[in-house]
Amino acid sequence: MKYYVVADTHGYYTEIMESLRGAGFFDEGESSRLIVCGDLLDRGGEASLLVDFCLKLHEAGRLIYINGNHEELLVRCLYEIARGGVHEIASGMSVHERNGTWDTLLQLSGMDCAGAYACPEELVRRVMRSPYYTSLLPSAVNYFETEGYVFVHGWIPSVIEGYPPRASYSYNPDWRDADSIAWRGAKWLNGMELACKHGVVEPGKTVVCGHFHASYGHSVLDGVGSEFGEWAVFTPYYGEGIIAIDACTACSGFVNCIVIED
Repeated sequence: MKYYVVADTHGYYTEIMESLRGAGFFDEGESSRLIVCGDLLDRGGEASLLVDFCLKLHEAGRLIYINGNHEELLVRCLYEIARGGVHEIASGMSVHERNGTWDTLLQLSGMDCAGAYACPEELVRRVMRSPYYTSLLPSAVNYFETEGYVFVHGWIPSVIEGYPPRASYSYNPDWRDADSIAWRGAKWLNGMELACKHGVVEPGKTVVCGHFHASYGHSVLDGVGSEFGEWAVFTPYYGEGIIAIDACTACSGFVNCIVIED
């Protein structure tokens, strides 16, 4: 099976289409699958187009959608708005506005800010009735595994001792059976740091992840370029047991796509 793998597309439909065309995805017919390693939406302005595209693949059985931290942020934002949290968002003091989740809800609902502030209940209703919420989001999984690869968002659930930034991490052989709390935390982990600094890798396999910009691996771990700015390298980072593919599209202007046959 041939898999086309992207991550952290964040609502950038035009950029992901360019990446998939360049990788040959549309030349494969129906014989290949697309893996999205989380954070499908938030930040970009083409959420509806990206959702429509992924829905077609989902209905054709060609989409593997991994849960990311922004998927959970969207659900949390809806919950907080339903409890009266729209005032915090309107004041510009909410993490949901800074992370782009609020704008995503507006796109999915077809409402503008004024209408959403005036009737937040309608915003919540519209989003919860949207195809994204009723079809795509329920299909998301914590990980997908093939013979040689594991696909996640942040990293696999690990044994953590202490607290960041001085925490230590070690391999958890039972990570597949981790509970929802452990998986929620794993979505926020920097896979490059865990794999390359702490040696947390899956024996005999390569873990493909997103969440943390690939320029971190190139710059901080390998001393190539910078994390951000003119010299940043956002192409996929390859290390022992890891491929990190978050291109930080908002900064780089492109989406990484790797092709894996397994």
